Amino acid sequence: MMFRLPLSRLALFPLLVGGLLGFAAPVTAADKPLTKPEVEQIVRDYIVAHPEVIEEALAALDKKHNEQVVEQQKAAIVDKASLIFNSPNQVVLGNPKGDVTLVEFFDYNCGFCKQALPDMLGLLNEDKNLRFVLKEFPVLTAGSEEAARVAIAVNKLAPDKYMEFHKRLLGSRGPANKQKAMDVVAEIGLDKAKIEAMSNDVQAVLPTLQETRTIAEGLGLNGTPSYVVGRSVIPGAIGIDRLKQKIADVRNTCAADGGVKPC
Repeated sequence: MMFRLPLSRLALFPLLVGGLLGFAAPVTAADKPLTKPEVEQIVRDYIVAHPEVIEEALAALDKKHNEQVVEQQKAAIVDKASLIFNSPNQVVLGNPKGDVTLVEFFDYNCGFCKQALPDMLGLLNEDKNLRFVLKEFPVLTAGSEEAARVAIAVNKLAPDKYMEFHKRLLGSRGPANKQKAMDVVAEIGLDKAKIEAMSNDVQAVLPTLQETRTIAEGLGLNGTPSYVVGRSVIPGAIGIDRLKQKIADVRNTCAADGGVKPC
């Protein structure tokens, strides 16, 4: 399931003006049909005299489009729920049987993902009933995919070491790539040869990356970090307080619905 991202306000302007012109075309004066130039002049004069109409119309178009996107995302979450929340390829942190699952799509070269790392750690420390899922979504550079391949190998061969690996690599300065990821592998005492061999094994790591891209495409994600909780997509690093509120909202809704999934 795909859908377009919201159009910019600038892109909406010609659509709006075109719609006004089309709407005004039947206007007559003294039972004589107006010509197209006359209609265009009437519309232009009105817009010049009342420029606030454009702002109001653009806001209404934005609102309508955003509402459509939200509904499409909700449908996509339900459609892909098993992959989003319960894929065997994902990383699960926190309480594996938690009552709410928060999913984060991230890139090791994403500055905002680095800023959001303390949010994840804080949530896991404070909320013992939270299930936190990480999705490798390398979209920024070739180095991002290299680092993601190493991370996937770490999760497959030493899942108990993944959190330490993740914190060190995401929390490090400078660009992430295969070399930096392998340096972290060595720092935490893992077998570099085995990790590197798996990271280079296309059949071992590619399905995870392809799966995440398929999910992201279906949800219309175009950046990191992006979160999914309940039936909502949350774009950007919104901070721990707002994430807590989103989690609480889902927890309350699930309780009211008798635990209907996805929660």
